[in-house]
Amino acid sequence: MLAVPSAGMAQAAEPERLVIDLATDTGAFHGGASGSLYGIYGDGAPSRNLIEGMHLRTVSTKAQDGPQHPGADALEILPPFVDSGGKDVYIYMTDIYRGFPYEWPGADGPARLADFQGKIEKQVRQALTMGDYKDHVVYVPFNEPEGNMFGTGNWSYNKTSWLNDPKDFFAAWKETYHLIKSLDPDARIAGPNTSVLYDQVKGFLQYAKANDVVPDVMTWHELSSPAAVRTSVAKYRQWEKEVGIDPLPINVNEYGHNYHLSVPGQVVQWVSAIEESKIDADLAYWNIDGNLNDSAVDANKGNGQWWLFNAYGQMSGHTVKVTAPHPNQQYTLQGVATLDEEKKQSRAIFGGKSGDADVVFQNIDPKLFGKTVHATVQEIPWTGQVGDSAQPLRLADQEVTVGKDGTVTLPMTAMNEMSAYQVILSPGGNSAEPAEPSVSWRKTYEAENAAYTGKGYSKNGPEGTPSDVGKFATSGNYNVGGLRTGSDGVLSFDVDVPQDGTYDLSVFANSYNLFDLVKEQGPTNVFLRVDGKDPQELRLPLGYKWVVWGHTDTTVKLTAGKHRITLAAQDPDLGVTKGDAIIDKIDLSLRDENVTRPAIYEAEYATVTGTRPGYGYRNVSGPGAVPLPKGASATFWVHSPTDGEAAVSLDHLGGGRAKVSLNGEKLDIPKVGAGKRGTDVMRVFLSEGINKITVTGDSRELVLDRLRVAPSSGNLATKVYQAEGGTLTGAAKATEAYTFATGGKAVTDIGNGKANALTLDVVAKRAGQHAVTIRYSNAEQAPATHYNPDPIARHADLSVNGATARRLLFPTTFHFNSFRDLTVPVTLKKGTNRLTFTAQELPDFDGDTYNQYDQRSPYAPVIDQVAVTPMTEK
Repeated sequence: MLAVPSAGMAQAAEPERLVIDLATDTGAFHGGASGSLYGIYGDGAPSRNLIEGMHLRTVSTKAQDGPQHPGADALEILPPFVDSGGKDVYIYMTDIYRGFPYEWPGADGPARLADFQGKIEKQVRQALTMGDYKDHVVYVPFNEPEGNMFGTGNWSYNKTSWLNDPKDFFAAWKETYHLIKSLDPDARIAGPNTSVLYDQVKGFLQYAKANDVVPDVMTWHELSSPAAVRTSVAKYRQWEKEVGIDPLPINVNEYGHNYHLSVPGQVVQWVSAIEESKIDADLAYWNIDGNLNDSAVDANKGNGQWWLFNAYGQMSGHTVKVTAPHPNQQYTLQGVATLDEEKKQSRAIFGGKSGDADVVFQNIDPKLFGKTVHATVQEIPWTGQVGDSAQPLRLADQEVTVGKDGTVTLPMTAMNEMSAYQVILSPGGNSAEPAEPSVSWRKTYEAENAAYTGKGYSKNGPEGTPSDVGKFATSGNYNVGGLRTGSDGVLSFDVDVPQDGTYDLSVFANSYNLFDLVKEQGPTNVFLRVDGKDPQELRLPLGYKWVVWGHTDTTVKLTAGKHRITLAAQDPDLGVTKGDAIIDKIDLSLRDENVTRPAIYEAEYATVTGTRPGYGYRNVSGPGAVPLPKGASATFWVHSPTDGEAAVSLDHLGGGRAKVSLNGEKLDIPKVGAGKRGTDVMRVFLSEGINKITVTGDSRELVLDRLRVAPSSGNLATKVYQAEGGTLTGAAKATEAYTFATGGKAVTDIGNGKANALTLDVVAKRAGQHAVTIRYSNAEQAPATHYNPDPIARHADLSVNGATARRLLFPTTFHFNSFRDLTVPVTLKKGTNRLTFTAQELPDFDGDTYNQYDQRSPYAPVIDQVAVTPMTEK
């Protein structure tokens, strides 16, 4: 993926170059592309780790208690969002109504507006009760008015589009603006929130200025092309000058389409345009809420898109000029880059092109970087809409001599247009040993190119394309159907591998959770063989629609050379398929020492506060290390493939001591560090997915080199308690309806009142922090009014030893026979502890009324088992 880098300018024969000019400052890094519409369901769905690690800056969401969709209530998500580093919550005040177009009641336009303004007053009064959190609220009184309240449809004010005759909309804007400001003089109001930047918005600005009702934030939507972001922002800024309005903050609070979302190589093109424009923007909401717009998987896992925003959010300093080979042209190589002089670090993220290209850094300042730079190159692959991803793949880690003209060229080869890429440039020359690539060999095999025998075959597609952005992205644009109930189909992949060994195999697949054949069992099971031998049964991922991709992972042992890997609907030893699945591709990669060695997280690449990296240290693992005086910290975003024990090694150069926290909780372990160089190894419980590890200086100055994270076992004793073995009260009961529950049994009907409970007595060998891992399923779904499926995140109230219950949210698993794990930290006493799970329907904000559209469940999820593990080793 990276040829030998070179000093100096790229050769003329090289066809495409992404040129990064470190001498041209284009403004302070903003981070505004990390925004979300309806991306947060509630506290825990997604986890605060995912919100903070994505560096989410703005969220647009529904009015508190609005019936538009389940969850995403503005004042319920406000505290966890702000506490996770978020800046502003934009309240879609219109979403207090059902339907789209909005179904506001009234015999005529004035009556409808009066009803709406009554609801606006209630929303503002509710927000005023939120204390300091209210400072992070932005009111959005209208949403796409030309297609809704002030359009031509039956639910409009008077069936006249404001684009043709704006007087009623302008008057409504003025009234509503004054209403909000009268209740909340410090209110920030955003608008007009049109579906595109219509030319008529200039007239809106003229009216707003003349009537002293200019919005505090200008908002509109860009759903088709990142190229339009740059041109629209430039057009709008010119209008401000012509109208005589000072520059306003901008939030393009819906951007991107189905074909773009989840795909790092697509979304990085949007990020480039948004960051260059120095605006905020929110990913559009086309599918389910609470998953950060196809970035989050379950509660605490990120896909490739999440890791792209994690990389983007760790940029700092100022942006620099990036010249793409096809400037401002969608579906081509685009990127964004920064230079942080204090950290002596340049970062670039880019993508959107398959094949080869050169990434050229120009005007590298020798005072910052010296004569040699250290280049780390990473790939952020596409892992599907509902497919979790490990940390970015390290493609290369090299020392490169800077040319006499101040230039370094990094030749990228065999890029994938669905991936994004990151380069981190630091001072070199410290004799550090370059790290090996994460994977030695990997290859993709498309399902549409595989042979198929048997009944029921279909080649489906093309799926999402640049000319059909409403469909979902799919590798190779096509997928294959045929593996379903009653089929005898066999899909055969002919593969060729370079050496004997164990290989990681990922099957990218999808089953639509509400399809009739899928409803019977849930996850569709298929059968894998290699050269007709070694059968395995695989359960394929479910999705909220067809062509929503996840992946099922396993390993196979292969000898060097050619093999046939088959996926079949029948197996003579293991059984038959139940359900219906489509297959996109398989990914095969060599599982050698590059994969199995500990994952490396360099301190100089971490998020640091109160300090900065240093590059003068000798014999460290990367280009530098981070000194941690008292109070300074380095935060790492660490991936874990499972819930369970891991060995976290802190390599340091000594000089002081530090404290370690995990996911915001101080670990009950001795301080790390010492007077001299060494390694501290911690055995800790990591949650599946994303973990936040922060090392904070405590005494003198510890110099931190890196973290290394590896699987571990045998040090943290886990005790597993089957739910049906607990005490069931009221209506709660054991069931054998779910075949994929452990032992075929689980507990259902917890909730709908505190009397219907599950109680488990669990034993802790010592007092202190423990991880409680709940294996659950949840497929409750509310009736939808339009294109968004509306899964419900059920909740459970967990009480430990009779103390005040903690509310936990459980995201959808798409079927009650599809189980996931959710881990929560608890403090247990030594000996027997009582865990009690209850649930009851949550009222509206006022505490008295309830949702009328079955959007708040009274039930806890189905619980299969509960595992209890100490968080740390004593």
